[in-house]
Amino acid sequence: MVEFSDLDEVWFVVTPHNPHKKKKTLLEDHHRLAMVRIAVEEYPKLQASNVEFDLPQPNYTVNTLAHLEEKYPKNHFCLIMGEDNLKSLHKWKNYEVILERYSIYVYPRISEAVPAGRQGNTPLPSSRGEKLPQIKIVDAPIIELSSTFIRKGIKSGKNIQPMLSAEVWTYLDEMNFYK
Repeated sequence: MVEFSDLDEVWFVVTPHNPHKKKKTLLEDHHRLAMVRIAVEEYPKLQASNVEFDLPQPNYTVNTLAHLEEKYPKNHFCLIMGEDNLKSLHKWKNYEVILERYSIYVYPRISEAVPAGRQGNTPLPSSRGEKLPQIKIVDAPIIELSSTFIRKGIKSGKNIQPMLSAEVWTYLDEMNFYK
């Protein structure tokens, strides 16, 4: 995303409790943060963040963005999401505030493949079908790899090692995660 948009950096915010997921299905916070740090350590434009660790739980994106603005007033923050998540944005807490105050960069999915050159405005799923200029579809290479795919692959004994950096694979393997 940072190479195919006008973003200067991408911060990976590890959330202790996504309100849309069951907490018991997640690894402990410090392990997930460690894997993100390992994955991005060689890329200066990518940062791991534990900013949500000290916020009340469950936390909501709108609160995280407000907290980041207060903590880093010289930075301009936006949100990155997959095109699949855009469809449910209207279910997020205070999504109107997010749309009003922040740009949203959308990573395309194969099921929602974006034709080359279709960057810029995209409709938000709503009964009004309005187009919102703050939502930007990024014309980036589509890579169909998810954490769910990795977890299921490891659990079923598949060799997913080539899909991860050597350092992240070593961490997962040594900790016996998802086996």
